Amino acid sequence: MSNLKVLVVEDEMLVATDIQESLEILGYTVQNTVATGQAAIDEVEKDLPDVILMDIMLKGEMTGVEAANIIRKKHDVPIIYLTANADVGTIEKAKISLPYGYIIKPFTEKDLQTNIEIARFKFENDLKSKMESDQFNRFFTAGEKKHIIVQGESGGLEKLNPDDIFYI
Repeated sequence: MSNLKVLVVEDEMLVATDIQESLEILGYTVQNTVATGQAAIDEVEKDLPDVILMDIMLKGEMTGVEAANIIRKKHDVPIIYLTANADVGTIEKAKISLPYGYIIKPFTEKDLQTNIEIARFKFENDLKSKMESDQFNRFFTAGEKKHIIVQGESGGLEKLNPDDIFYI
């Protein structure tokens, strides 16, 4: 387990304190604890956490799902929802923001640890896949339209311009 920075977004002070204590016992660093969606957005702008634990029903004008959607548009960070709501409507709204986990309150330290570790692992693999896909797409779309793809000496693929080929 690595020393991850976790942002806690929870509007109930007792629950937020309990989460913070649990995270610290588990060896995580709590970046901050905030109570509103806007405060979460502001905190992410200041310092990108490794993971966000986000309550769905927050006080104020913005829900956790709305805050997560705004954060996700600008930043790559895994978000795990914490909620007492397990109804179908809430789950459907939450799914749209592509969370990396969904923990139902009350939860245990083991629930937190398991969800954080799996979310971070999946997030890192998603980033790797995205980077490989971007490199693949750039390779096949960059430059001129007419290329010949061949296997290079190192075993990788190379693009050749047909005008540069004198003999096959």
